[in-house]
Amino acid sequence: MPSAMIRSIIPLGVALLGATSVLADPPSCALDKKCPKEAPCCSQYGQCGVGAFCLGGCDPRMSFSLDSCAPAPVCKDKTYKMDSLDRYRDISKYLGDPNEADWVGQGEPAIYNGNTLLTMPPKSVGTVLATTTYMWYGNVKAKVKTSRGKGVVTAFILFSDVKDEIDFEWVGVDLNQVQTNYYFQGIPNYDNSGNISVSSNTFDDWHEYEIQWTPDEIKWLVDGQVGRTKKKSETWNATSNQWAFPQTPARVQISLWPGGLASNAKGTIDWAGGEIDWNGGDIKTYGYYFATFGEITVQCYNAQSPPGTNKKTSYYYNNIAATNDTVVDSDKKTVLKSFGATGTNMDYDDGTATGAGASASVHSIPGGGQPAGQVPGGGTSAGGSSGGGSGAGSAAGCQTTGFSQSCNQPGGSGGPRSVDRTLGASAFAIVVGIAGLLFL
Repeated sequence: MPSAMIRSIIPLGVALLGATSVLADPPSCALDKKCPKEAPCCSQYGQCGVGAFCLGGCDPRMSFSLDSCAPAPVCKDKTYKMDSLDRYRDISKYLGDPNEADWVGQGEPAIYNGNTLLTMPPKSVGTVLATTTYMWYGNVKAKVKTSRGKGVVTAFILFSDVKDEIDFEWVGVDLNQVQTNYYFQGIPNYDNSGNISVSSNTFDDWHEYEIQWTPDEIKWLVDGQVGRTKKKSETWNATSNQWAFPQTPARVQISLWPGGLASNAKGTIDWAGGEIDWNGGDIKTYGYYFATFGEITVQCYNAQSPPGTNKKTSYYYNNIAATNDTVVDSDKKTVLKSFGATGTNMDYDDGTATGAGASASVHSIPGGGQPAGQVPGGGTSAGGSSGGGSGAGSAAGCQTTGFSQSCNQPGGSGGPRSVDRTLGASAFAIVVGIAGLLFL
């Protein structure tokens, strides 16, 4: 899926939030429009701010300076069981310490039968989770049951702060193949995609998907079989005089997002299989679309010398070129003191270190604001309970004063719909970065 198409989701977030008087528009940023000094960090949403803007997804090329973004935690070999949300933090609760959390994100994740559900209630923008550590080459594999339905997209990708990207994506109308893709620094190239057939229905059956990434090639595997290989030697771009190959530290990101939103570009909607039906079968039965993620395993590349080392604490860039020879494996710290801190003033304390309450600036959490009922899964107030749905209204039969994922299901048991919502929606959780927004 072209990242440029996915960017069409960003205006949705602006539209959802435009009605609230709490939101103040953060400055925007791009390669030719760096962030101002007072809001120095360019987040993955293309907006400038401090705090969480300076953590995962912060693009140093578009920020006020290379050191505006906080350094990124280095790769760690780990198996994520995905059977608990104890090590998950909403973006409004995370200050950069990977020892406190394995995953950070937005939306409505839930636990069902020992696995993690990524959910997308009606009129929401779904759910996205990203690892708190970065891979600088290595292997990652995930057990996945995708979502289904036209316009519904499941994604399992690697995404770097400078928008290098390696993708697995599934559109909900095609449950017998997975789409693969890669990008260098977010530059759209529509010839980079390729499909892999899957032996059985991706919604009903578990399959294991794996990305093997080295400085020389990428392999995409399904159920242990190599389905596609792309060599770096095949990616030379004579115009830019460089290798158009993903090569910088990346987070593992998983998401469920509405490619078929009516407000999206026609090309995106067509690619996603059509306009999403917010009254579809899974919405009627369970109250949301959902994808299921089982165990995810990360194996670091563990090079003895760059590129691909993880010997110290953090990665940062020493040159705006943002290629693998500009990545530094360093001892710089990764943790911000507060949501008012930045990479150049990480110890700044404005009192928002815990809870990210109403006093936190709208420029310190990507998206900002406190819109009731406009976030994935709803939301009423900082730290409060969630509304009964998202966007225009709640799911039929669910009370608007509280959220229970067992509402409107006959008997109140059985199936994913019976799972009680594990986490309240954050008052700051807005537009989720989905697929390449996460995706930008």
